[in-house]
Amino acid sequence: MIELVVGSRASQLARAQVKEFLAPLRERHPDVVFRHRVILEDGDLDRTSPLREVSERGGGSAFAGRQAAALLDGEVDVVVHSLKDLPTADPAGLVLLPSPTRADVRDALCGAPLAALPTGARVGTSAARRIAQLLHVRPDLAPERIRGNVPTRLGRLRTLDAVVLASAGLHRLGRAGEAAEFLPVAQFPPSPGQGALGIQIRADDGRARELLAGTGDPVTDAEVRAERAMLAELHGGCSVPVGAYATTADGILTLHGQVTSVDGTRQIAATLSGNPAEPEKLGAAVAGALLDQDAELLLAPARPTP
Repeated sequence: MIELVVGSRASQLARAQVKEFLAPLRERHPDVVFRHRVILEDGDLDRTSPLREVSERGGGSAFAGRQAAALLDGEVDVVVHSLKDLPTADPAGLVLLPSPTRADVRDALCGAPLAALPTGARVGTSAARRIAQLLHVRPDLAPERIRGNVPTRLGRLRTLDAVVLASAGLHRLGRAGEAAEFLPVAQFPPSPGQGALGIQIRADDGRARELLAGTGDPVTDAEVRAERAMLAELHGGCSVPVGAYATTADGILTLHGQVTSVDGTRQIAATLSGNPAEPEKLGAAVAGALLDQDAELLLAPARPTP
C-alpha cells in the first residue's frame, strides 16, 4: 500500500484546500492512501502579536515555518499552503510544484460596500497591504488589526463596520454570499500568489513528485511566479504593502504591480508584459519600474527593524 501524508494548517479553510487538492488525485490514484495531518503554525498559536513580529520569529513566515520543518523531518510528504503565506525563497531542501488553477484573486469587503461605509468606519484586517490600499482611497477610515480564521474574522462584524478577506477563502468555504463587495484588482491588486495553492515537497522526493505530476496549471504557474519574482526583487514579505496581479491573454503575460505607503498617502504602480515562459524576468522588470519610482522610500518604513 502506498501512503502519502499531506500536511496543512488546522483551519477550516486549510482543510477545504486540502480536500480541493486531493479530490482529483484520489480519483487518479485509487491505490494510494492520502492521509491528512494538521500542523499548528506560530501565527495560529499567537493571535495577539503583530504578524510582522510572528513572521520574524518563524523564520520569515507566520504560517509556514512549522509545516516546512515537518516536511524536512519526513513527518509529512507534501504540504498544501495558501501560496500568499509563503516566503519567496524555498527553504533548503524543499521545492514548490506548479500551482493548480487558482481561485478568485480579489479581496472581499464584508459588512458594507466601500462607498457605503460612513466616515471613520472601523475596518478589520491584519494585512499591511490592505490597510495601506484602503487608506489611499478612504483616508477617513479607521483600520483595526484583527487576527483569526475566516469565521472568527467574519464574527468581528458584530463590533466592526467591515472586514476585508480574500475572496478565494470565502468561495472555498461556501461563504462568498457574505461579501458586500469584491474590490477591483486594478485599484486593489492582491498579495502576490493570492488565491493559489502552494504545493511543497522535499526536493529529493521522487515518489511524491511522480504522484503529484500534472496537478499544476501552466497558466497559473507562470502568473504566480511573475508575481512572487516581483515581490522577491522588492525584498518584500507579508509586512510590506505590495500588491501584484498577473494575467495571461493571447500568449502574453501581463503583470501589474503596486506599492503603497503605510499611511496610504502615496501610491505607485507599474504594468509590463512579457513572455509566459520567462515569468521571473517579467517580475524583475516590473519591480525595477517600481524602484525607479522610488518604491524603496515607501517600503523601508514597513520593513522589520534589523
